[in-house]
Amino acid sequence: MKIATLMVQGTTSDAGKSTVVAALCRLLQRRGVKVVPMKPQNMALNSAVTTDGGEIGRAQALQAQAAGLAPHTDMNPILIKPSSDTGAQIIVHGRVRADMQARDYDQYKTVAMSAVLASYARLQTQYESIIVEGAGSPAEVNLRARDIANMGFAEAVDCPVILVADIDRGGVFAHFIGTLACLSASEQNRVIGFVINRFRGDIGLLEPGLEWLEQQTGKPVLAVLPYLHGLMLDAEDAIDLKQQERGHFKVIVPAIPRISNHTDFDALRAHPDIDLQFIGPDQTIPAADLIILPGSKNTREDLAFLQGRGWQQAIAKHLRYGGKVIGICGGYQMLGQTINDPFGVEGVAGRSQGLGFLPVTTELCREKRLQVVQGFCAWEAAQQARVEAYEIHMGLTQKIATSDGQKNREQKADEPNPAFFIGEQAEGIRSTDDAILATYLHGLFDHPEACAALLTWAGLKTNTQIDMNALREKSIDRIADACVPLLDALLNRDFPLGAPAVLFVR
Repeated sequence: MKIATLMVQGTTSDAGKSTVVAALCRLLQRRGVKVVPMKPQNMALNSAVTTDGGEIGRAQALQAQAAGLAPHTDMNPILIKPSSDTGAQIIVHGRVRADMQARDYDQYKTVAMSAVLASYARLQTQYESIIVEGAGSPAEVNLRARDIANMGFAEAVDCPVILVADIDRGGVFAHFIGTLACLSASEQNRVIGFVINRFRGDIGLLEPGLEWLEQQTGKPVLAVLPYLHGLMLDAEDAIDLKQQERGHFKVIVPAIPRISNHTDFDALRAHPDIDLQFIGPDQTIPAADLIILPGSKNTREDLAFLQGRGWQQAIAKHLRYGGKVIGICGGYQMLGQTINDPFGVEGVAGRSQGLGFLPVTTELCREKRLQVVQGFCAWEAAQQARVEAYEIHMGLTQKIATSDGQKNREQKADEPNPAFFIGEQAEGIRSTDDAILATYLHGLFDHPEACAALLTWAGLKTNTQIDMNALREKSIDRIADACVPLLDALLNRDFPLGAPAVLFVR
């Protein structure tokens, strides 16, 4: 008996949908089932490059790993990457389709649903089980028309749904009751049970509430999942701003409004010798050993954000006192002289003055570069440490000649000082005094050799190596072990007549 198609929806964002999908994928994979994750529509700025040369949400790449698969664009056919409060880049089957305002995309959903159903049909032909993740909450009644992310998809493919809520936030029973109340009768019937996530305490004190919920709704609580500390799983979007003062080596990252792929820094979070802090807009910029400028979905606006909050002066002071700086993707572009957006790729067309710390200029292009790469560090002390990374960007950055006294640093155009070599091709740049390293490569710290080499370059003296892939595998196994009762309940429970018939395949 195997699950054929099951959709995991949440009463709120960050209820635990992504982790439950990953856990079920790992459990079914352990049992020899050909299982695949899917998220019809994802809104996120953390993304991954797929084997078919496209782009999907980072969480779906993690779920693919849980299922023992390479990531593919059918796992996340629609990816929305916000570039402003009302506009976003729309990615269909891994490729940029258009930049749209929210109202325009609302009308585009009919076309998007066709892409979603095409992906689902292809997955059905290749896999025995499809575990589908919803987005946000199905209770968002203002988004019900032409919905493709939650119940609209479930109704279209006639699959059952389980609802997940986070008890650690409080109000878990109200979340379940209120969500059901916002659904139509057919959608309510589609919900076969509840999952309570992140519980800690005495389960005996919770049992009266579980009984009351089942009496009120006629639906079972399928599992109560424990709060698991110390998980190292790729976040779908939100930054965890909780400060975890661990090691003596201080690394700070500005929490810019359109930060992208902040999962680049997960390995630094896990490093016992590093104190990593994301610095918000209302926080004082502290002294640090290393400043990292992250990727951005709207580089010129985030550049203006940094300039308006004193980061340009703080970086200059940091460098004067011997600190190191790394710029990744959008951060690389910001460290240069200018950023030109002649086509309005990220908003209003125009040109911005960069931070001026590197002799490079960037022009944003219409075509996005998506590539998984392998290479090695270019500086001699790294002893050709290996790099495994990926590129996701729409800019072309070139070196320019600088004159004495221009901005803050000087480098001649005929003196290339690359950060990495990808094959025989130089990539990125290092300043002539080796205080700044800038690159388009994401995921640099995930590989143990590259992580150790970069931290040594930045001044950390340690023999500790962090293997992010091993940490992810350990975390996936932990959440899978915790979800064994959930899978058992799904496989062994008799659900009411009228529940969708595609839950089980015998």
